[in-house]
Order: sequence, then C-alpha cells, then structure tokens
Amino acid sequence: MTTLVPRPPYSKDELQSLYPAQLELQLVQVLMRHGERTPVNARFKNAGLATFWPYCTAVRRFQSAVLDRATGQFTVLEWKRRLETFGADNEPRLAVGPKGELDGICEMGMLTDRGRETAYDLGARLRTLYVDQLGFLPPVLRDAESLYLRATPIPRALESLQQAFIGLYPPHTRSPSFPPPTILQRHINEETLFPNESNCRRFAALSRAFAQRTADRWNQTSEMDYLNKVYGKWMPPGSSRVAVDGQPRLSGIMDTINATLAHGPDTRLPKEFYDPKALTIIDKIAVEEWFAGYRESQEYRMLGIGGLLGDVVGRMVGSAEHSNADGKYETQAAQASTPSHGNKEASPIRFGLSGCHDTTLAGVLFSLGAFGDRNWPPFTSHIAIEMFRKSDTASKLGEGWINLPLGITVPTEEGGLAATKSSSWPGWFPSLFFWTSSSRESIPPGAPPPGIGRKQTEQLAPSEKAKLQNYYVRLRYNDEVVTIPGCRAPGNHLEGDESFCTLEAFKAIVDKFVPRNWKKQCSARVGAPAFPADPEPAGY
Repeated sequence: MTTLVPRPPYSKDELQSLYPAQLELQLVQVLMRHGERTPVNARFKNAGLATFWPYCTAVRRFQSAVLDRATGQFTVLEWKRRLETFGADNEPRLAVGPKGELDGICEMGMLTDRGRETAYDLGARLRTLYVDQLGFLPPVLRDAESLYLRATPIPRALESLQQAFIGLYPPHTRSPSFPPPTILQRHINEETLFPNESNCRRFAALSRAFAQRTADRWNQTSEMDYLNKVYGKWMPPGSSRVAVDGQPRLSGIMDTINATLAHGPDTRLPKEFYDPKALTIIDKIAVEEWFAGYRESQEYRMLGIGGLLGDVVGRMVGSAEHSNADGKYETQAAQASTPSHGNKEASPIRFGLSGCHDTTLAGVLFSLGAFGDRNWPPFTSHIAIEMFRKSDTASKLGEGWINLPLGITVPTEEGGLAATKSSSWPGWFPSLFFWTSSSRESIPPGAPPPGIGRKQTEQLAPSEKAKLQNYYVRLRYNDEVVTIPGCRAPGNHLEGDESFCTLEAFKAIVDKFVPRNWKKQCSARVGAPAFPADPEPAGY
C-alpha cells in the first residue's frame, strides 16, 4: 500500500524470456508515480500526529535563477525556506516538527527525503536494465536528444522525475559538455498526465457518481462497521462515523496512513491504525471508488486517461514511421537552440520518462483491462511501455544477452565491465532503425506532429496500416509483465506470447477511448447519466 519493495534485477534466464531474440527494443516510455510524500492534508492531530514533518532537507538548499541588472546576466541565488503558519490567535508563527525542528519542514503533499531516495533508486534500476543488461541506452550520455522527459505541474512529480533521471544517469555518466535536458510541462488546465478532474466538468461529474455508488454500496456493511471499530474514536467531532464519503473521506484516511508508514517513528499513528484487516478493507474500497469507472465506462476512460494514452500511442506510431511524432516534435525546438546541437543528424527518441501520480498508473492499467486484483499503486511505482520491432537478424550474445551495438559496456561473468571496440554510440541509432534526415524534417513550432498516430485505426489506408506491421507493445508494471485482454485474440499478439500485443491491435484498443477534442468533451453532457446503459469492458 505504501513503499514499493522492488524485485531483484532480472536473471539472464529471465532476460532471455522477457526479451526474445527475434525482437529488437526500439522505444521505451516509463510512467512513474512520485516518491514518498507527506499527507496532502493534516489529519489525526488528536491521535498525536504532527501537522508538519521534518523530512524535506531540500528546502535548506533551494536555488533560484535571478537576473543581475548590472551585468544583464542570470546568476544563482541559494536560499533556505522556513515555513510559517497561524498561531492560536492568528498571529504568525514558525511551523515546527514533532521535536521542535525549524528547518527541513515539509509542506503538505511534499516529496520527502525518503521519496527522493526511492525515485533515485528507480532510476538506478532502469539503468541496470536498459544500460547494463540490455545495452539499449548508452552508458555515457552526451546529450538528452534521445530522451523524452515530462512531468505534471505538481512539484513532487517534477522532483521525482529529476531524481529518477539522476539515478539513470548520475553525473559521472554524463559528458562534461552535457547541456541542460528539456523537461516538458503543461498548464494544469490542459494537463492529461493525470485524470484532470478539476478542469474537466464532465469527468468530475462521472467521478462523483462512481464515488457515490461506492459509498452507497459500502457505508452500511460489516466491513465498514469493522473500520469504525478500529478508527471511530479518532474521527473528528461532527463526523464520528468512518465512511467512504465521510470527513475525512476513507481515501483520505488511507492517504495519511500510507504516508506515516513510509516514514519514521516520529510521525507514526497509534498501532491500531495499522490493523492488517482494516488496511485490506480500505485499499479494496478506495480502489473501487477511484478506479472502477475506468473498468466500466468508455467515457470515463476517454476523459480520465485517454489523452495520455493517445499521446503514448502517437509516439510509438511516430517511432514506427520514423518521424518526429515519436516525441522529437515536442523537444526539437529546445534542443536545436543548444550549442551542442550543431548540424548533426537528429536522433530518434528512444526513452521517455514521465513524472506522474498513482491515479495515472491505476487509470492506465484499468483502462487497458490489466489492473487485475492489485492494490493501490505504492509510491514510486512505474509502468514501462515497451515497443519492439520484429527482425529476422536480431540475435543474442552469450547466455541471454541482447545483441549490442558497438561502444556498449556489459557485465562480464566476473562482475566487471567489458567494453566493445568502438565508442561511437550516437552513430548507430539512424543506421539500425533506418532514420534519415529527410524522414525527420524539422516542424514549425505550433504545427501538429506529423503522421498517423492520432488517426483512428479503422480510418487507416492499407498503406498506412502496413507501417504498423512487425511492431509489438508490451507493458511491465513494477517489473511484472501484464497482459491486455484484447491482445489475447488470434493475430493480435506475438506467436507464443500474449503479452506482446501487435502495435496495430494496441492502437485499436486505445483509439476507442482517445478523445477527439478533450476540452469540448469535458464541457459537454455534464448532467447526462453517468453509468453506461450497456457493458463497456476495458481492454478490448
């Protein structure tokens, strides 16, 4: 429910099974939940839980870009932040931690030191897989042109992305001339990297309806009676009964419990809060309240997560077409302005990393019919969406290692590093995937990305469908392979492995709930019935 306990790195036998010889990995897009954070609201002060937690060392080391008017140049101002709050009579006072700490105090919902550690560790695990074991990414990064980095406007998501990037490429693995990487963000009114209930009126109405259904279903049950037996005495005055729609909401109680479990003893609740049976009940009900809509309603999927998955599929199709729609469209303008860019040939996007939230990951898995009976996504969970190209020439070296281009270092039997003869990593991208400068022409800023990524599958001409052939998509959630129901049909997957969905089948499944005009659809049918008249199962 709270901190993720990652599995060990894949063994050689596992790698050989997970990455078959006839497939070449071409594009990876990782969606990661942020790391551990403080609760988003202060709760259970009556149970001795401190309002302010002293787990955010970063606030002692803030840096800001400031303009020096005398020189016309920007410089860096280093500063530390202390948090101020109301006193008993509304007078200002400094916020303090449980032991009177003044510095390192976190705001509500802020990424903590522990969250930074686990986000870094996720990046390190990604490096182990994609650099050390598979040789898919270079061991030393000269620039970020082959990377697509994006985060929501919520600071903990951006900071977790930054931590994961540092884990993936620590300072000593980046060249001395490495330019600042581009990180994409959107205004929150247009954010689709999480279900944007606040800026989509129809989705908010759907969310309320499914949440109310959950409350009606669970509030008067023996399970809720048990939760009241455990937590009832800690409920605030005027809201004495624990309920799905209580004050605090049941999901809010879960939020605080999970945050305390992820941190130290100074911010723990009384032991009854961690009753295993109660935690199991809360998790089950919260998952239903927040995510059942994705499983049951096409409209819910469309407005909640369809825009994001449309972008993900668009980048995969762009990669298959060898066009800027693979993510290069979003980053090319910024990269073209960097001194290191020069006139060299554009590199395709190979790896995407997006800092997002628990609702993102669960929304994606539920919408693809792949969540199963899992629990609420723990902190720093991730989904790796991998696209492969079928190749008759793909081969393995040794026992299960993927065929590597020149210049890659790989683990030897003795645990050291064995380097190949050449270090010319950047040059192999275009030759391997047949990228040419003409197929990746620069696109004017503001113009839509090229290609067929957003075109409905049933509208594709035979010549356009042919571009999707011999490509496969596979999802791994926290390093566990997941299978999409619609990919099990004959012809929709790699022969012998249903987890490898054909790109065409994956796109067809997602196309059904990609919004055509998200803003317009968000403001339409606000008062219409929330529940579909007929079943609309996810993942087909």
